[in-house]
Amino acid sequence: MQAIDLLIHSAAQLVTCASPAGPKRGAALRELGLRTDGAVAVHGTTIVAVGPSEELRRAYAPVAELDARGKVVCPGFVDPHTHVVYAGHRLDEFELRIGGATYQAIMAAGGGIASTARATRAASVDQLVAATRPRLDQMLRLGTTTAEAKTGYGLTTDAELRQLEATALLDQSHPLDLVPTFLGAHAVPAEYAGRTEAYLALVINAMLPAAVAWYRQSHFAAAGVPLFVDVFCEQGAFDVAQSRRMLAAGAALGLPLKAHVDEFNELGGLAMALAMGCVSVDHLDVTGPAGIAQLAASPAIGVLIPAVTLNLGGSHYAAARAMIDAGAAIALTTDINPGSAPCPSLPLVMALACRYQRLLPGEALNACTINAAHALGLGARIGSIEVGKQADLLLLDVDDYRYLAYEFGGNPVAQVIKKGVIYQLGSTRV
Repeated sequence: MQAIDLLIHSAAQLVTCASPAGPKRGAALRELGLRTDGAVAVHGTTIVAVGPSEELRRAYAPVAELDARGKVVCPGFVDPHTHVVYAGHRLDEFELRIGGATYQAIMAAGGGIASTARATRAASVDQLVAATRPRLDQMLRLGTTTAEAKTGYGLTTDAELRQLEATALLDQSHPLDLVPTFLGAHAVPAEYAGRTEAYLALVINAMLPAAVAWYRQSHFAAAGVPLFVDVFCEQGAFDVAQSRRMLAAGAALGLPLKAHVDEFNELGGLAMALAMGCVSVDHLDVTGPAGIAQLAASPAIGVLIPAVTLNLGGSHYAAARAMIDAGAAIALTTDINPGSAPCPSLPLVMALACRYQRLLPGEALNACTINAAHALGLGARIGSIEVGKQADLLLLDVDDYRYLAYEFGGNPVAQVIKKGVIYQLGSTRV
């Protein structure tokens, strides 16, 4: 028998989400690689075998075992679009929206992103870490084992770098892995009101080079974790031409690209972002048939965010069913942030996507695992239960994966295994 560190066996359902050919599209998005009475062998941080429980129990001598009888074992969730590192809150704006104020009107009045920017600018790196850690604790309890983390609440070179530094410290000290994204072109700060071009020049000529220099000296670069460049292409933020220049600047420095597009207005940002080679295009709430066809014909992942629509009291969700049926690759995300989506829960996002965007539960699970991993450029490392991949696994306290979307408002996650380490998640912080 071969010695290993951990054997998880006797799962009612082992859901691998395996996809050796890349992100899942069309009918493949329903394929889960499901087996009953399945087992997973882990040594160190890596999955070394996947198969029937009887077979793996004969072949391996584990230091520790987890009996998953009556439970689902699935990959750890991957959250590919978050603004989780920030200071402050926007509770007052929540009440304003209940009273009828729109997100755009609040932003135009100096609230929204600008409000969080004021609080984040005033926070030290240690304060940002302290404010963010409880959110990561909650996300981990809810099954998220890897998440992207954007800047964009600093909007000065110094404050953007503090967000990146806080992200790095959290990544090194918290079980949940973070993937950094530079989003200096998130909004135009108050001191540049009416001078968008001047602010964009600052982002491209000062902030971006500083972020790249920071990244090249960071542990992220050493570990092969990318730094993405992102831009908010929307009315009141950056137009298509400005967004193209921002992405071109990132590409010129060798960075992979993302873009916020089609959240409130279909400006042509999607076609631009696809032409620029973005790894993912995010939001897509108002993307129409022509844009859906363009997305389906591209290698990009469409990252959809139903929690924003719910939180803003909207009824028009991104046309996920049409995207899937057209052959597009999609992922789901919380977009956790203090304004438009204060939501840490990917299980809730799956429930929303099934009800309002007509995803099947299996499609939603693949969208929160393997496809979300590809949206971060990490599909070869995480997002599925396959030999050679990182041992990021969940034990769900249900016997059928469809409970993830069928029940909502609770937490089905019984245990999290992150890089082969078992976390007992209770009410205390991890």
